[in-house]
Formats: sequence, C-alpha cells, structure tokens
Amino acid sequence: MTLCRFLAATGALLALAGCATGLQRNSDMAPESDVDTAIFPVDERVVPERYISPAHPGLQLDSLATWPAPDGRTWLIASAKTAHTLMVFDADTGDWLQTVGGKEDAARTFKRPNGLAVHGDHLFVAERDNHRVQMLALPDFALLGTFGEDQLRSPYGLWINEVSPGGLDVYVTDSFMYGKRFEIVPPLEELDQRVRRFHVELDGENFTAGYLGSFGDTAEPGALRVVESIAGDPAFDRLMIADERFPGSTGRDASTLREYTLAGTFTGLSLPEDTFATEAEGVALWACSPDTGYWVAVDQRETRTAFHLFKRSDLTPAGSFRGLTTAMSDGIAVHAASTAAFPHGALFAMHNDESVSAFDLADIARSLELAAECTGSR
Repeated sequence: MTLCRFLAATGALLALAGCATGLQRNSDMAPESDVDTAIFPVDERVVPERYISPAHPGLQLDSLATWPAPDGRTWLIASAKTAHTLMVFDADTGDWLQTVGGKEDAARTFKRPNGLAVHGDHLFVAERDNHRVQMLALPDFALLGTFGEDQLRSPYGLWINEVSPGGLDVYVTDSFMYGKRFEIVPPLEELDQRVRRFHVELDGENFTAGYLGSFGDTAEPGALRVVESIAGDPAFDRLMIADERFPGSTGRDASTLREYTLAGTFTGLSLPEDTFATEAEGVALWACSPDTGYWVAVDQRETRTAFHLFKRSDLTPAGSFRGLTTAMSDGIAVHAASTAAFPHGALFAMHNDESVSAFDLADIARSLELAAECTGSR
C-alpha cells in the first residue's frame, strides 16, 4: 500500500496514512505481540481503550449517540438491531443503565433501529424495517412523532444540520436493495435516491417535518452503492458518506468515503481504494475549534478495527490507530465535550456487535501528534 499519496489525475482525496485494525483495553495491559507487529502496519499507532463494556450478545449493537443528562452523567445510546431496542450506557464507565423498547416496553416500539442522532433533548432514530424516523424526547424517550414513511425504503444512517433556530435539516441514507436476499445494488439511474433530506421545525415538544428531496450521483465515480454512515461539516460545506461496497478497479469489491456538498452535489473527491482494507463503516467529525479538527473513519476489521484520521480543513491523512481489543466496529460517536472520566472528550465505538468501547481523545491526540487544540495542552 502506498501511503499519503495524492491522486490528482482522478480527483481523489489524499490516501490514508496506514490501514489496519486495533484492539486495546487498559494502559497497564501487556504490549502487542510479535504476531501483531507482523500483521499491522508499523506506522499505525496503538491507543489503549479506557474501557470495554461487558458483552450483550445477540443484540447486534450498531450505531451510537451521546447525550449529557441533567444529573451530570453522559449517556451513550446504542441501537440494538435484532433486539429492536435501544441500549443506554454510562459513557464514563460503560455500565448498562437501561433498555428502551422491546417486548416489555409497550410505550416505545422499534423495528430494527439503526442510525441515531441527538439534537438538544431530541433523539432521532432511523428504523430500517418501519421505513421511518422516530423523534423521541429525552430523558424519558417519550415519542413525539415520526416522519419519512412516504419516502424512506430502507433507512440506515442519520446526520442533523441546524440551519436556523429550531430548524433542522435531517439527512437519512436510504440503502434499499433488490433480490431475494437484498444483495443486488439498484441500477445507477436509481442511485439518486441514496440520501434523503427532510426539514424539521421544532416548537417545544411539537414539530413539523417536510421532505426536501433525495440526492446521489448517478455516474460511476460518485455513485453511492451501499450506504449507511453519513456525517457533515457545515463550516466546510461537506458531507462525508461511506460507500461500503462498490466494484473496485482490481475486480474485487472496494470501500471508500465520498465527499458531497450539503446541497447534495458530488464534489469529485473520494478516498482511494486502498484506504480501507475492509468496509468503511462509522464516520464522525471531531471538531477541536470552529475550523480545526479531524474526521474519524472506521475500517471494520475482524482482527482489530482501524481508525483513520483526516484533517478537517483539506482531508489530508493525519494518521491511524487501533486499540488492543476493539474489533468489527460499526458506528462511532465523538463526544468532544468534557465528562467526569474524559476531561477532553472521548471516542466511542462498537466492539463485535455486543459491547461499547471508549478511547480518550487526549490519548489519541498525543499519540498521533495532532493539533494543539485537540491535545488538551492548551
């Protein structure tokens, strides 16, 4: 793999500096074995996890969102797809706090919840098999209503952009597929429906929602084939969308992130095919100041997840790291605000679809020698 190269001829983004997976738990754990150093790139850093929660097998945990609770704790909310519930953890410790939805919770019903997003005291939940987005009021998870039933076919990821006081643009990836096993990607002419946008106006506990249309390039370079994770950066008019599987130049499936504007136009920029060894999964923005920070992208590996970082300003590679234990990660959440256990914030990730893991942002920043705004040394 050639690292940090610029593919100017194809209009691609800078190549990622290293692709690998990682697993770590506590700072006092034993160093990596010789086998580890033989498997993973030598320039990929190791950042130990601060914790990995006890396992909750069989729930298929997927996406994550955080919310600062009134009692001073920070909640880490996870979607549990096969259990049709939400799991709530203490973000500082990984302790399980409560389960929302499921057979024992008649007031709240989900059908394969996936993408999550929090705005203020509102939680947005994309339900793949109910073909809608639910809005809930925190901390009680009271149902405020739903939207998107008439447009969404197979919603997965969510990102919210506040465009005015109480006015939100909600972006929802719609990864509908064809075939008996839903494994056939739609033809190019239908891929202009891969992201749907809604406008929500909040008025206390009431809201109205309107459909703004869909987008997605229908030409080969920018088409979104298999989509889930999406995140945006209004300061740079940028959406980063994970295209998990597309036909690569070598004849094998490849995976990448593609850059779109907030209006839904493909910019011509995608990460090179060799950026991700497996599927590109979670993507999140780590904003260290109004215009500095990093994009964090998941390389979902069975051995250990790799987390690739790119500079917020120009998307150049800023390094890669792995933990000691975290593997097969789907969703991630960057919580840049201070918490009791993480004064400089934390990165949360899924581990093997059954646990949540936490990395200290200050540990990541120091290990990768990131900007001073992100290190906690200001």
